[in-house]
Amino acid sequence: MPLDTRRQIARAVGIGAVKYADLSQNRTTDYVFSWPKMLAMTGNTAPYMQYAYVRMRSIFRKAEANVGATSQQPAKITLEHPAELDLAKYLLRFGETLQAVADDDKPNWLTGYLYELAGRFSVFYDDCPVLQSAEPLRSSRLSLCRLTADVMRRGLNLLGIAVIEQM
Repeated sequence: MPLDTRRQIARAVGIGAVKYADLSQNRTTDYVFSWPKMLAMTGNTAPYMQYAYVRMRSIFRKAEANVGATSQQPAKITLEHPAELDLAKYLLRFGETLQAVADDDKPNWLTGYLYELAGRFSVFYDDCPVLQSAEPLRSSRLSLCRLTADVMRRGLNLLGIAVIEQM
């Protein structure tokens, strides 16, 4: 990876870590500044959220490399597996989460939503093969991945945190 790219990633992760750590705290609680906690690749941190987005995007890079260009048009989504249904239901809560954040001035609710979304995506990814599935299930799962990545990107952007395509 070129040095310039590594610097851009480091900047996005570092700045995102500080912003996310600040915004993930309830505004009425004490704040403890901790670099190790902010930069952790696990838990409710910006690097974990950015990495989750990178994982989502990597599915599309692999799909394009294996099969050619993937369609930008979403396929009909079928929810056959419990993990698919759980993820889809949680995606539907994004709008109400944003409304609650705006109504109560609590961005930590958005960070909590994104953390939970990343967790549910991880369960989906582990339980539901995406690229190895036969059509039309493959296209359905790719669409669910695309929707999840879009929500993750929008949520992080609303928090002022840059999304990156590789880490």
